[in-house]
Amino acid sequence: QVQLVESGGGLVQAGGSLRLSCAVSGRTFSSYTMGWFRQPPGKDREFVAQISWSGGTPVYPDRVKGRFTISRDYAKNTVYLQMNSLKPEDTAVYTCAATDNIYGRTWSQHVYWGQGTQVTVTS
Repeated sequence: QVQLVESGGGLVQAGGSLRLSCAVSGRTFSSYTMGWFRQPPGKDREFVAQISWSGGTPVYPDRVKGRFTISRDYAKNTVYLQMNSLKPEDTAVYTCAATDNIYGRTWSQHVYWGQGTQVTVTS
């Protein structure tokens, strides 16, 4: 079994930054491609970022490209999401997830999920 625990969420003003962490325990961290998703209030969940099991070229949707950076630390079994130039529309519950499908970009293609952490961006 794999456990994912997010931290680092909070309240920030527009233009500010936050770094989210996702600590992974259980089975081999390095074998999973890791992703971040978010669910804004009253909206559907959406893909935010992904980094492969090897740490290869990250993937981002256009809405966060250039502002968000995903990374992973194999020594700490942790995935990070650095979020810069935050906007009020970035307000959401952010959740990390693990998949054994390097091309998986949807929630259902992931097999382990965290509980989520709230990010609120004020204008």
